[in-house]
Amino acid sequence: MVNKVILIGRLGKDPEIRYLPDGTMNTNFRIATDESYKDKNGEKVQKTEWHQIVTYRKLAEICGNYLVKGKLVFIEGRIQTRSWDDKDGVKRYTTEIIANNMQMLDSKGQAKAGADASPEASYAPNNGTPLEDVPF
Repeated sequence: MVNKVILIGRLGKDPEIRYLPDGTMNTNFRIATDESYKDKNGEKVQKTEWHQIVTYRKLAEICGNYLVKGKLVFIEGRIQTRSWDDKDGVKRYTTEIIANNMQMLDSKGQAKAGADASPEASYAPNNGTPLEDVPF
């Protein structure tokens, strides 16, 4: 079985940085992907889909330091749905992309203020090497 997602989109806002109880860093951010088509009347329709992205450890550190609202990114990961009971006892669900790879696609020099020039734009924990190019 395969659970793999590849997205290219723009950040809706700066990543939110958090730490788990064991001290592991994680970031959460949303990216938008667009699709356009013509409807049955020949009118152009544009649809935007928002995706919740979650990163951990070194990838979370890179995302927290270098990603900003509006930045174009390539994300690779897996889909995960989790549930919880809210304060009223109602079961809630969310679907997230657990990223294991990220590549910044905008030109260099757009890092957050105070961050060094982009050292490694991507992090692939499976083999520890950065991506050189988007594969398509």
